[in-house]
Order: sequence, then C-alpha cells, then structure tokens
Amino acid sequence: MNAFQIPTKLLLFCFLVPVYLVFAQQPPQYTQYMYNTMVLNSGYTGTSSKIEALLLHRSQWVGIDGSPENQAFSIHGKLKENIGLGLSATNDNLGASNAIEINGNFAYEIQTGYYTKLSLGVNAGVNLLNIDYSKGIYENDQDPLFQENLNSTRPILGLGAFFYSTNWYAGLSTQNILNSQIFDDKELITNRKSQFYFMGGYVFDLSERLRFKPTVLTKHVAGAPITVDVSGNFLINEKLSLGLAYRYDDAVSALAGFNVSEKFFIGYAYDYTLTDLNNYNDGSHEIILKYSIFDRNKRALSPRFF
Repeated sequence: MNAFQIPTKLLLFCFLVPVYLVFAQQPPQYTQYMYNTMVLNSGYTGTSSKIEALLLHRSQWVGIDGSPENQAFSIHGKLKENIGLGLSATNDNLGASNAIEINGNFAYEIQTGYYTKLSLGVNAGVNLLNIDYSKGIYENDQDPLFQENLNSTRPILGLGAFFYSTNWYAGLSTQNILNSQIFDDKELITNRKSQFYFMGGYVFDLSERLRFKPTVLTKHVAGAPITVDVSGNFLINEKLSLGLAYRYDDAVSALAGFNVSEKFFIGYAYDYTLTDLNNYNDGSHEIILKYSIFDRNKRALSPRFF
C-alpha cells in the first residue's frame, strides 16, 4: 500500500458515511435477492409449500475501513392454505452507524387462475438506529454534535404484492411506507425515505437436467437514481446453480449455489466494482444459507426455481 492510497481510503470513508447517514439510511442491497425475496417483498411470505429459514452475510467494498456489512435472517411458511406468516431481521453496519430492523410478516393468497396466484402481504416492525461517534475521525473532535451518541427507535410498516405461476413471478413492494427524519439540536442526522421494489423472473426448462432463470430487480427512492439489477442463473441437475449478474453502472457479479441436500442450500456471490471505487476495494462478498422443510403432501415433483 503506497502513501497515496491511505489518505484516499480515509477520504472515501469520510465522504461515504455522512452521505449514507444524512441522505439515505436506506435498506442494504443484495446480489442474491432471488433467494432472499421475503426480506424485500412481504407478499412472498408463505408462497411455497414448505417452511424456509435463511441466513445471509454480505461484506461490501472489502478493504475500505467502515464499508457496509450486513446480516439478514428470515423464516416463513404457510399457516393455512392461503395464509403465510414470517419473521425477518437485518443488521446493517456502515462506519459509525448500526441499524437493526425486525419485522413480522403476514400474507394472504388469492387464487386468480388455474395456475396463477396473487399474494398480498404486510410487514410491521421496528428500526433500531445507533450512531457511535467515537468510531469516527473528525476535523474538530470537540464539536458538541459528536460528543453524544445517537440512539433512535422508529416504526416500520411495509406492503407487498407477489403475483406468480409455476414458472414465473412479478412483485411490487416497499419495506417501509413511513418516511422519517432525526434531528439533533436542529441538525438533520438521518433521513429515511420509502424505497420501492419491482421484481420479476421466469424459469425456462431447457432440458430435463437444465433450467434457466433470468431475473430483474429495480429499486426506486425519491431523490436518487433508479437502481437496476439483472441476473441469469442456470440450475443443473436440480443441484448446482451458476449465474452472472449486473447492477447498472455499479458492479458485475458471479453467483454459485449448491443444493447440499433436499433441504439445505448454500450460495455465494462476488461483486466486482465498475466505478472508480474499484481502485480502493477488493470487491464484495455475499454468502447465503437456506434450510427448507417440505410439506410432502403438497410438494411438486419438480420444485419451482424461486
């Protein structure tokens, strides 16, 4: 590491953290969103004939001090034929800030056709935000603004719709419709705005042993450009999943997953940054573990690829 890289990383840290805290404080992004659907869309809750539990860890922009790091947990399943229940929790760290979100999910499913269903969901919970100013570096460390840590609890209320058939799906959702701002001595500290998602995917059966699923996820938040993620995954012999993804004007990703058993899936994604930030980080890593308990009375012979 040369003398130029060290101050550059510190400058990036000092720039990224205030921007995130003051103007965004938005939910984290995921490369393996196609496996982590319920965290983004409450309408997905209980849409499969199994109970699913999921763990995810993401380290973004490895090599930059204070870069984003996220963990997510979710579990959901059917309570009755058309009612789904779920629970999710996320832990998001960036620099001096830590945000924990806990949500309970409820979804009601409507049969709209012989093969099609519409699941309408709601999530409700809390956001616990903590900013520990002792972890920062400041031009004036005697500024009263940085002498007392910030702790805040805010409510969450989100909505989701998930429309699907045996080989395709489309969804529209927001994790939180409640905009909120936090002020400290009349200074704006954080501003959380509603973020809206559109998602879609289709499964092509290329042969008895090979399936292909292209997907798209768009994210919309007021005052920021639309984020678009596209991906394509091949499922080989119902065991091995391989794919590529592209986040518009931001990153390309390689994805791999393996069904260790009928119940257990492990997935990994690596993001390569396409912006100038690539000069100061070693990419982003994301790993996902999913455990499924099938309802054998309802399980299809060929499980859907989403």
